[in-house]
Amino acid sequence: MTEHEALGRRRRVVAAVVASLLVLGPLAWFWWTSLVPANASVMDMGYPDTGGVSGVTPGHGHTPTSGPGVSVAALTGPSGGDPDVALTLTADAGPIEVGGRTINGYTLNGTSPGPTIEAEVGDLVEVTLVNRSVPDGTTLHWHGVDVPNAEDGVAGVTQDAVPPGGSHVYRFVVEDAGTYWYHSHQVSHAQVRGGLFGALVVRPPGSDEGVEIVAAVHTYGAVPTINGSADPLRVLAEPGDRVRVRVVNTGSGVLRAWVPGAEYRLLALDGRDLHGPGTVTDAAVMVGGGGRADLEVTVPDDGGSVRVRVGSQSVLVGPGDDATDGDDPRTTLDLLTYGTPADVGFDPRAADRRFDYTIGRRPGFVAGRPGLQWTINGHTYPDVPMFVVSEGDVVQMTLRNSSGQAHPMHLHGHHLLVLSRDGEPSTGSPWWTDSLELAAGESYDVAFVADNPGIWMDHCHNLPHAQQGLVAHLAYEGVDTPYLLGGDADNAPE
Repeated sequence: MTEHEALGRRRRVVAAVVASLLVLGPLAWFWWTSLVPANASVMDMGYPDTGGVSGVTPGHGHTPTSGPGVSVAALTGPSGGDPDVALTLTADAGPIEVGGRTINGYTLNGTSPGPTIEAEVGDLVEVTLVNRSVPDGTTLHWHGVDVPNAEDGVAGVTQDAVPPGGSHVYRFVVEDAGTYWYHSHQVSHAQVRGGLFGALVVRPPGSDEGVEIVAAVHTYGAVPTINGSADPLRVLAEPGDRVRVRVVNTGSGVLRAWVPGAEYRLLALDGRDLHGPGTVTDAAVMVGGGGRADLEVTVPDDGGSVRVRVGSQSVLVGPGDDATDGDDPRTTLDLLTYGTPADVGFDPRAADRRFDYTIGRRPGFVAGRPGLQWTINGHTYPDVPMFVVSEGDVVQMTLRNSSGQAHPMHLHGHHLLVLSRDGEPSTGSPWWTDSLELAAGESYDVAFVADNPGIWMDHCHNLPHAQQGLVAHLAYEGVDTPYLLGGDADNAPE
């Protein structure tokens, strides 16, 4: 080989190395920045978004503060006083018999769903969670109940996961009547799917609700169920009775509920009564993942029953063994116009902070895994926004979805007031939600009052999506958390 040929070869090798570095260098950088440290605080991840407020002095992490910080651990429910409702829930991992099949799952007090907790507004609820045999640890999150932050049950944010052989006590006052549910928020994409959940019903003080039923819809493996059974749910009621069916969607996808051949009313959504609900015929209610809907049906006078369809399953209400059935009407009840207007207690137009929460998708890395990743405002997890507020703020948020898939969005500790969808204003009953189904291509303007200090998850309740990084947080100024993702407790909320 001549000297000239050798020089040419060296140049080609150098060019190839440089080209490889130009390609692999950025990939290595993106891979490295996607990794979440083994002991990470949500306070140190991503970047702060103050909603247009400037001039604040940064404190620890993302929460600007002008004084000593407050720990999430101090934001508890009442520490004293005898509880009005007290129970122990013992969590186990093991086989569950469903629809003639055996699946590996989870139980609370030996059943899935776990016991329905019943309380009245103003009651002090005390629940002792005992983890007898869930190997990854577990927690209980009170979905839709605006509890104090320390009681929220999110591993690595508001508490440590309860290890096998350990226990944790939750104490909180229930302040709003409605249909709620509780579920694990440790490895939740697996534990909730496997059955670690139950219903929570809060009634007005001294109320006589008459005939009612909880219908918790869940799919174990490939078996759709109501209240853990693959059979239709029966509700005995007399002709003329008005019956409330409390539908709970424990899954990740949309659940459609309708009443074939009969009228019904939608009394409440996500634990909040609707104002002036009218009769509905030939239309279905869309219940997003994690959402709840209270339907009222009237038992016919002819001695027959009425059927409430919840997806592929049924609730039979009345004295008879059968009732009219029918396919999904495909028409969806529009909550923007259903019911009549009412005062909401604040002026959503006078917002102190305005945020965007735009969901997209692009190639990238999350936790070192390559693929098509969910993005929030163009960023992938853990480089996601921390929405920062002050107590008392009126907050507006615009949710947009350009990801190509639907996402049921769940903000912990607060209820959102829907102002508009795709620019069309809400003109019916105030529509309060904690589990808002955001379809592909849709946008919503929502508002809330920041009246519950803490560090709160704001995530997609399609739990595999959350496990893949579709998670942000809402943080109050001056609040910090001592808990870590990972850590000695192996905290893994999603």
